[in-house]
Amino acid sequence: MQPFTVNIKLAARTLTGALSAPNRGAADWGWQGLIAYGCHSLVLVVDANTAQTLQVLERHKANVVKVKWAKENYHHNIGSPYSLRLASADATGKIIVWDVATGTARCEIQEHAKPIQDMQWLWNQDASRDLLLAVHPPNYIVLWNADTGTKLWKKSYAENILSFSFDPFDPSHLALLTSEGIVFISDFSPSKAPASSGKKVYISSPHSSPSHKLAATTGAKKALDKVKILISNEKPSAESVTLNDCLQLSYLPSKRNYMLLLYPREILILDLEVNQTVGVIAIERTGVPFLQVIPCFQRDGLFCLHENGCITLRVRRPNCSITGTPNEEPDPDPVQELTYDLRSQCDAIRVTKTVRPFSMVCCPVNENSAALIVSDGRVMIWELKSSISGRNLRNSSSASPLYSPVSFCGIPVGAFQNKLPDLSLDNMIGQGTVAGEEQLKSSFLQEVHLKFLLTGLLSGLPLPPFAIRMCPPLTTKNIKQYEPLLAVGTSNGSVLVFHLTSGLLHKELSIHSCEVKGIEWISLSGFISFATSTPNNLGLVRNELQLVDLPTGRSIAFRGERGSDEPAIEMIKVSHLKQYLAVIFKDKPLEIWDVRTCTLLREMSKNFPTVTALEWSPSHNLKSLRKKQLAAREAMARQTVASDTEVSSVESSVISLLQEAESKSELSQNISAREHFVFTDADGQVYHLTVEGNSVKDSARIPPDGSMGSITCIAWKGDTLVLGDVDGNLNFWDLKARVSRGIPTHRSWVKKIRFAPGKGNQKLIAMYNDGAEVWDSKEVQMVSSLRSGRNVNYRILDVDWCTSDKVILASDDGCIRVLEMSMKPSCFRMDEQDLIEPAWCPYLLVPRASLALKAFLLHQPWNEKYSLDVMNIDYPENENVKNLIQEQLNSLSNDIKKLLLDPDFTLLQRCLLVARLYGDESELHFWTIAAHYLHSLSQEKPAKPTNAPILQEQLVNPLDICYDILCENHYFQKFQLERVNLQEVKRSTYDHTRKCADQLLLLGQTDRAVQLLLETSSENAHYYCDSLKACLVTTVTSSGPSQSTIKLVATNMIANGKLSEGVQLLCLIDKAADACRYLQTYGEWNRAAWLAKVRLNSEECADVLKRWVDHLCSPQVNQKSKAILVLLSLGCFTKVAEMLHSMRYFDRAALFVEACLKYGAFEVNNDTNKLIHAVYADYARSLKLLGFKQGALIFSSKAGEAGKDLLMELKQPEEEVTQE
Repeated sequence: MQPFTVNIKLAARTLTGALSAPNRGAADWGWQGLIAYGCHSLVLVVDANTAQTLQVLERHKANVVKVKWAKENYHHNIGSPYSLRLASADATGKIIVWDVATGTARCEIQEHAKPIQDMQWLWNQDASRDLLLAVHPPNYIVLWNADTGTKLWKKSYAENILSFSFDPFDPSHLALLTSEGIVFISDFSPSKAPASSGKKVYISSPHSSPSHKLAATTGAKKALDKVKILISNEKPSAESVTLNDCLQLSYLPSKRNYMLLLYPREILILDLEVNQTVGVIAIERTGVPFLQVIPCFQRDGLFCLHENGCITLRVRRPNCSITGTPNEEPDPDPVQELTYDLRSQCDAIRVTKTVRPFSMVCCPVNENSAALIVSDGRVMIWELKSSISGRNLRNSSSASPLYSPVSFCGIPVGAFQNKLPDLSLDNMIGQGTVAGEEQLKSSFLQEVHLKFLLTGLLSGLPLPPFAIRMCPPLTTKNIKQYEPLLAVGTSNGSVLVFHLTSGLLHKELSIHSCEVKGIEWISLSGFISFATSTPNNLGLVRNELQLVDLPTGRSIAFRGERGSDEPAIEMIKVSHLKQYLAVIFKDKPLEIWDVRTCTLLREMSKNFPTVTALEWSPSHNLKSLRKKQLAAREAMARQTVASDTEVSSVESSVISLLQEAESKSELSQNISAREHFVFTDADGQVYHLTVEGNSVKDSARIPPDGSMGSITCIAWKGDTLVLGDVDGNLNFWDLKARVSRGIPTHRSWVKKIRFAPGKGNQKLIAMYNDGAEVWDSKEVQMVSSLRSGRNVNYRILDVDWCTSDKVILASDDGCIRVLEMSMKPSCFRMDEQDLIEPAWCPYLLVPRASLALKAFLLHQPWNEKYSLDVMNIDYPENENVKNLIQEQLNSLSNDIKKLLLDPDFTLLQRCLLVARLYGDESELHFWTIAAHYLHSLSQEKPAKPTNAPILQEQLVNPLDICYDILCENHYFQKFQLERVNLQEVKRSTYDHTRKCADQLLLLGQTDRAVQLLLETSSENAHYYCDSLKACLVTTVTSSGPSQSTIKLVATNMIANGKLSEGVQLLCLIDKAADACRYLQTYGEWNRAAWLAKVRLNSEECADVLKRWVDHLCSPQVNQKSKAILVLLSLGCFTKVAEMLHSMRYFDRAALFVEACLKYGAFEVNNDTNKLIHAVYADYARSLKLLGFKQGALIFSSKAGEAGKDLLMELKQPEEEVTQE
């Protein structure tokens, strides 16, 4: 049995409820694995795996309108550790950057006083990591340094900016969604504001096009072919364009130069190379409109949120779709466009006036779960699960099947190896683009089906008003069974009981049928609550008074049949010994009840004065009660023994008899102690009455105090009695010294006074219409004050004490706050709070510990065995840190533990998995590409003579197109050709046709280019030019003179500023390598890389890309991390290791070298050995810095000469210990 510990120290916390309308867009799911969202002026941070609130950030004065987690796409080490940074913006234009773990604000930013429209952290990682771009209404974009709060630049545009989206493939491109259309910015840079005002394009709304009316009859597909160009550079005529009703604009992260526009009833996919719609996802007439869409990175898929709270996943259908049997006749007119098939959808919610879906966020690391944030404060976490279906069970849906991927964690795996398909989206479904004949031959592809599963649910408080009451305080007697429970009565008649150590809902009891007005606890496990219905025309109501037993949830109508059609109950008060209950009505004499037997002791007579306030006395005769009880028990026990003559055995213990006797005697003889209460009447006269058994005696009257108005509340503790009146006066009576002091607070009506628990603690909280105050009644002075509209924006509805030094405030923003006595809003440290179940979040560990934990996971096995127990290794860190690390390890799911302990799980897969667990973006991309190329290039080596089998595997398992320039050349070419085919089908103007012809020429598709050139109509100004060009293309021969002429013309053109035309001519005569060189000279690095990949053989292509790498590494460009990825794709592994080492990425370098050695990717010679030793030695030093001794020993022993000194140093202390 565990020793029982009570956490008496409760953390300050906030229980939140429904959201407000401006919070709609304020939600973000970070790479750190946490969800942040705005609730009124608070920011909540929720752990997605366990659905627990980890932090509530309180500092904003207005509604939070945007939240954004900082990016994690940089290399983490002790200098730049894993930390939780979050930016939140509110309706008054203030941006706060938080350190979430400690709950402190790093900096505050203010420019204008209008709500921030949109903000994003800059993702271009080698620049500073602290840059935040924000849209300040109406038309400014401002770049901030979010660490210091300094403004770097500010730029205004002609229209109002609604939102923006960065191009995920090019950091200098940015698109703004404005009230009239889209502005494309192509010269974005952190160092200075964009010089140009961007390229403006207007969107004509899809509904305004006449063809849209046909959609209902002929289906969306046919309508799409007739939709006129949606994007044009001319401003549309006034009648055709209503206000821009585009809800959202976003680049597709899964492939370059595509953008989606979201409308309520359709999603348009644009190809930005030709500014033309190439795909439409339309909702049929009866369908539910869209609210939001999140495009995926790992696969070409879209998470869509609909107005009924349903989340759907749509995945792009592969172009060459394979259907049923081969002998069917092909579709005569295959509609060439991007189609997205609905693959999975979750359940909708019940939408009402107050309950609507607000926003959806999607896990950026694995893209396999989405969270829905509902306006009533619920957060629903839906996770995608994949199931393998048999081949023969093909359902007859029109969608082509999805297949499971060949590889797991970057490396192809066999059928029997451990894998976890639900780890992430790209491990669930394979690439659709290569579904073709070669896939059907390989029988190891299994068809998968996806479904959403609700894996987490967080619910908030219902709508205010609330009545709150804390359970009786902790004493030395009840310490064993004490739980800090707070009862919250709500307007719909239910009582919620919250556990305040965790902040979680303990029980929800539906007791009443109308609004709960008050709650009084009668023990640690029971309470009495009362509710009153709305008055009828006579002013009479239905009163409900219920006695509730918390463990069983059983409730009894306390007043039996009474309660219908009578004046409303004003308040109920339970005496200090929990024996009696006084029930005070509006226009009816008070009733005194016995709590233990639920019997009415006394109903006062008609002429009894009206009670305005009442309080039971804390002084009572407890000793006499105990004496009486004991005497009665003994008498009863004697009776019992005398009567039970049959009981001969001595074992019938006296104790059980005593217990039995106790219950009998107390009910039969009704033993009760005398208790007193005081109350005031309408004139302010104070009456003192005593109650004993069922007799109520009047013992004293004190005339009213002239300085006080009508008394509204009384509180009594020890020798102090405090009265409050309608004018905000507080009167402190010291009963021992018989003096009274009146204090005018000038705060109007005193609604409630409550003393704090704890012996000798004379502090009290007073609640007014406009706030609350804490007073010390011993010193008679105010401790702290809170005023609505001045310090805070919410009104206070109810107050109570939580512990002797913390108060609870219920407010009209739907929150219940547990605060320190100062009543200042406070955030807590995340590592201090008790979670019901541990959450995996290495970001919460101190930097050294989180990095040591990472090393521990990566370098399994330790001492020849795989284990997840930190205690087994030599890590001389204090116990506390070790225990925290062990807690983190224990909180991993069993599936992931199984993978980490699996000896067949290779180093590369382990690196990828740990990158996912840590949400480390830069590691994830690095290891994905490294694993792919190390694996595929090592497969190629032995099989040099026969090339067929290798291509097979590469075709089935290429690197995803979302890595763009880093993909294999043949796959990249195939993708570009498909893209041009689609553009060709969709072209609608001469400009488009010309762009297509140019692309086809560069891709070497001369015949089709000629066809397009000959289409030019004779009225067109370019008619002559295009005709001649067509002739030239068809007659280009490889004869020497014509080649040299064309080359000369091309170079002249390029020199005179016609770069693209010159490049086309060079491509015609197969001088693409020269073309690339020219493009690079003129700074068109991306175009040169593109051309090299589609036109050159691998050696020439590698030359071009290596020149690009040198350019990326140059100090003025400084994109080394991108350069490393390019080198990986070229297979220059030694160069990668050198660069990682020179950039001081020691951990990544050491792991990479290890992986390369396993795959035999290094040529072994002196130079490489030197490099390997240097890398290992530096890594060992960095592990020693983390205090991770055993790891440092292993790597210094691998480092040969370079690690000698370090090895000696590490072994020194051990020897000393052994000598002693």
